[in-house]
Amino acid sequence: MRKIVFLTGTRADFGKIKALIQSVENHSDFMPFIFVTGMHLLEEYGYTLIEVERCGFKNISTFHNHTDEATMDLTLAKTINGFSNYIKDIQPDLIVVHGDRVEALAGAIVGSLNNILVAHIEGGELSGTIDELIRHSVSKLSHIHYTSNEEAKKRLIQMGELEESIFTIGSPDVDIMFSDNLPNIQEVKNYYQINFENYGVAMFHPVTTEIDLIANKAEEFVEALIESEKNYVVIFPNNDLGSKHILKAYKKIQNNLRFKIFPSIRFEYFLTLLKKSEFIIGNSSAGVREAPYYNVPTINIGNRQLNRASSSKIINVPCKKSEILEAFSYLSNTSDETINVFGKGNSAKLFLDSLTSSKVWSINHQKQFKDA
Repeated sequence: MRKIVFLTGTRADFGKIKALIQSVENHSDFMPFIFVTGMHLLEEYGYTLIEVERCGFKNISTFHNHTDEATMDLTLAKTINGFSNYIKDIQPDLIVVHGDRVEALAGAIVGSLNNILVAHIEGGELSGTIDELIRHSVSKLSHIHYTSNEEAKKRLIQMGELEESIFTIGSPDVDIMFSDNLPNIQEVKNYYQINFENYGVAMFHPVTTEIDLIANKAEEFVEALIESEKNYVVIFPNNDLGSKHILKAYKKIQNNLRFKIFPSIRFEYFLTLLKKSEFIIGNSSAGVREAPYYNVPTINIGNRQLNRASSSKIINVPCKKSEILEAFSYLSNTSDETINVFGKGNSAKLFLDSLTSSKVWSINHQKQFKDA
């Protein structure tokens, strides 16, 4: 029986890999282990370890890696230390990491330096900020790549990755987006005590390469939300450098009856809220990835999602109050479209199919660089 370790550090990456873990858990040839760290263990951000445990997975371990939002390098070092000790005990055959967080980078470093196969979910993507540097670094440290589309695959090949090590499976969260098991909107509103008939979803994350501007931009964002006179479900940012400025700006709306603010929302409940919203606003990847699948318009602010997928449902604006407010007038002009650039909801099946073939397990631990 092969041991597969999945590393998760945030509510977002767990939503992406949850279906993959489930597919492995249900197969007799594999034994999954889940290493939970990062934001999952922070009370301020909703202690989302609870959401991982609620899934009923068997082998869950936790590690507190947080240092401070201003010391991502020390958080990386601490995670490497903790994860290294963990994998020496588990002795896995494969480590699975997702995306562009320091936890994923730590997992890829530990795996590659200990001669363990590393699989990277959603490599080859483009984005702004430090995230892109981390994502590409993780790709270079990984032996196996599960991409969301052919464009991402092409970028990995540009980076010298072997085509036979790349499997295009789509974005795994699409499996959950169109699941029959999502709660209905009334159930979600009752659970979170949301009494709005109509609302927008607001998510604003720090851009670490713009640290000197974050406080001002957070104020511009909040002021625009207030002056729009709309209702909002607001979800805390991730805990990257600058998040404290955003949380400080949110204090201005914490007693405003048009706002419901949450540190985190369960992934399936979030999807239902998004699906039934009038729009999503901010700079979350949910606005450029999930929202178009639901034909929900997005007001995408600033550079955080720079160069990511485009859609007629996405209105891109700089982080200035006047331009954000102007963008509201364009919401009704966005047209519906069919989106399938991130897969068709069968990522877990394609992932499991790859693991049950001999191709993955015959990939050389000694990485090769393929010249163009």
